[in-house]
Amino acid sequence: MVIRVTSDSIVESGSDLLAVERPIELRLGGVPIAVLMSSPGMEEELVLGFSLTEGILLHPAELVGCDRVGDGDRLELRLAEGVEVDPERFRRNAYTTSSCGVCGKASIDAVLVASRALPPGPRLTPAQLRAFTEDLRNSQPGFNATGGVHAAAIFDPDGTLLASAEDIGRHNAVDKAIGALARVRWPLGEVVLQVSGRVSFEVAQKAAVAGIPVLVGVSAASSLAVELAEETGLTLVGFAREGGFVVYSGAQRIIGL
Repeated sequence: MVIRVTSDSIVESGSDLLAVERPIELRLGGVPIAVLMSSPGMEEELVLGFSLTEGILLHPAELVGCDRVGDGDRLELRLAEGVEVDPERFRRNAYTTSSCGVCGKASIDAVLVASRALPPGPRLTPAQLRAFTEDLRNSQPGFNATGGVHAAAIFDPDGTLLASAEDIGRHNAVDKAIGALARVRWPLGEVVLQVSGRVSFEVAQKAAVAGIPVLVGVSAASSLAVELAEETGLTLVGFAREGGFVVYSGAQRIIGL
């Protein structure tokens, strides 16, 4: 039950839909490596995307699947035969919250080591960039219902929607979308990642490590995200809404700039 107050000071009581947030613990060889605060759904895609964008795995085929352990909020990664990963290298000592990020020059250096070379294209028109934002907005049923989740979508340059996901954490939505597409296509190639919120360092990091050359957000980019984009050659676009946008880096991929 909620109490809703309107701009006219009208007080009403009623119900409201809430975005669900819950912890999921990821394990490797029985060792906890991360706790993600995320929304239910697309857990296998989340695990695959997280494993790739965090540099735990180098290819989708290295992950066979994941098993639920205990009460179901713990997921054990099952690696392909012959794949060995030291879980202590990736063990996190703190929760990965729905709004977290990492920062610092050391983080950029680490991403440069882990990221793959970005393709030279695609070459996009301003009209195409505007269309990606509109298409993402039409793919957000969770946001439409609750107003409390982020979205990420991956498009081909021609506007074909390849994968999309929603989550209470913007980085989880990115991992889910990347994991969904990586199941059928790797490397991802000349694609565009569109996100519904601001572009943080962690979102830019995940795009670079996954080999995505163009990242578009509807809000601002952080200073460290721009630094990372410049270092990796990522085309980073922000404030993509109401017909306009801001290009922070990689303008060579946008026709007419």
